Amino acid sequence: MRITVIGCGYLGTTHAAGMAELGYEVLGVEVSPTQLATLTEGRAPFYEPDLEPLLRRHVDSGALRFTDSYEEAGAFGDVHFLCVGTPQQAQGLGADLSQVEGSVRSLAPHLRDGALVVGKSTVPVGTAERLAEILAEDAPSARLGWNPEFLREGYAVQDTLHPDRLVFGVSEPSVESTLREVYAKVLAEDTPVVVTDFATAELVKVSANAFLATKISFINAVAEVCELTGADVVDLADALGHDNRIGRRFLNAGVGFGGGCLPKDVRAFQHRAGELGADHLMSLLRDVDAINTHRRESVVSQAREMLGTIAGSRVAVLGAAFKPDSDDIRDSPALWVAGQLHLAGAQVSVHDPQAMDNARKRFPTLGYVDSPVTACEDADLVLHLTEWPQFREIDPQELASVVRRRQVLDGRNVLDPARWRAAGWTFRGMGRR
Repeated sequence: MRITVIGCGYLGTTHAAGMAELGYEVLGVEVSPTQLATLTEGRAPFYEPDLEPLLRRHVDSGALRFTDSYEEAGAFGDVHFLCVGTPQQAQGLGADLSQVEGSVRSLAPHLRDGALVVGKSTVPVGTAERLAEILAEDAPSARLGWNPEFLREGYAVQDTLHPDRLVFGVSEPSVESTLREVYAKVLAEDTPVVVTDFATAELVKVSANAFLATKISFINAVAEVCELTGADVVDLADALGHDNRIGRRFLNAGVGFGGGCLPKDVRAFQHRAGELGADHLMSLLRDVDAINTHRRESVVSQAREMLGTIAGSRVAVLGAAFKPDSDDIRDSPALWVAGQLHLAGAQVSVHDPQAMDNARKRFPTLGYVDSPVTACEDADLVLHLTEWPQFREIDPQELASVVRRRQVLDGRNVLDPARWRAAGWTFRGMGRR
């Protein structure tokens, strides 16, 4: 069995390397000339722990290679994983499915008899049925399955090779059989499998992301009550987390969620719910998104309170990526806050261990420096907005010698307040006493 991966962005590159690691010959299809050249050299076009050594090893062995030819992919593959992007529409909240439909139309005329196309992209419910119609027009013997991805940035290789579950959306038994064959080594680890229909498989991913986003927005809404009453949201979340019906994960109050998945998936699910007339879900997800945006605004408001006047102040922003162990700045809360302070007249210095190049390209007017200490030189306020271990380990006593005013706002609630206050800092957290 030979496998193609259509679209080699974050999901596709990781999946292609993972399939090669499972023992398959893999051909990745990438239409961007720059990205194609990078992948052909065995280099990852983004930062993800453990991915590049895996990628390089299989490119060097010849088990994994890349092309921009759909014709070559159709002739090569038995199973074709669809991993193209579904970004938010330029005008509106819905998902832009042009890459998904375009890829299927480009691939379909070249498919071999009995080939299996497997969707992994996150799509609105009902998309698979539409793609099945396209395949029926141009490749009537082709089969379609849906196998949503559940990758966590920073853990993507682990999640590909050792997932916590597999979901197979199928319309005929042969598709399930083929997918079980593809994932035989994974299934040998007793990985749970849910076999279902297209619509349910499509809904699993967006529902999972929507639930996680709701959990984050819930604790952030409660954090606002904590701020008004003097309660501590970290202690509160610890107490809630001992209830095994709730759990502690994703109950971290702070500046909110970002990245390339949760924000756009929540908005796309909200849009689709509205189209279907599911008004209660639409309203819920609209509030989840609004709470998330409000927490970013709250950081700016607290910064204004601590500074007195933003214009002319010097602000250090520790973090640019939306989360640690990533260089992904898509919808980054850290850069949103930095940008708002810059627009209000602050001189902003940003440092991030991995995301500096991406941030410079996207937000060139901000200041970027090569170390957290340099970022804090002469600062009137230090904002901790991405929870990299390097930032948690900073010595507040050492940092005190370089700042102009000892003020820190922890937008991720992972710094030790007692340690910073003992070093003479005015310390604020999000929802902390």
